Amino acid sequence: MTEEEWLQQVRELARLKGWLNYHTRSSRRSDPGFPDLVLVRGDRLIFAELKREKGRLTESQRIWLEALGATDAESYIWRPSDWERVEEVLA
Repeated sequence: MTEEEWLQQVRELARLKGWLNYHTRSSRRSDPGFPDLVLVRGDRLIFAELKREKGRLTESQRIWLEALGATDAESYIWRPSDWERVEEVLA
């Protein structure tokens, strides 16, 4: 599964579960490392970095996720093998 296919699968589930979701299509002019998805529903805010099974985080992605994890927002790294967990989080 490509990262783009994985992204579309997660976004579709999020839409079905009532989450607003945002993904920057072209990050070339954005600061590096910001997570792939921002999801909001009710009082919950999730930042998710999506990776292929063997994909690695960049240093800037790690820094962003650590900083976001120190807040009340939820932050995740999701891979296709995490599908059941993704379904639980977005339920």
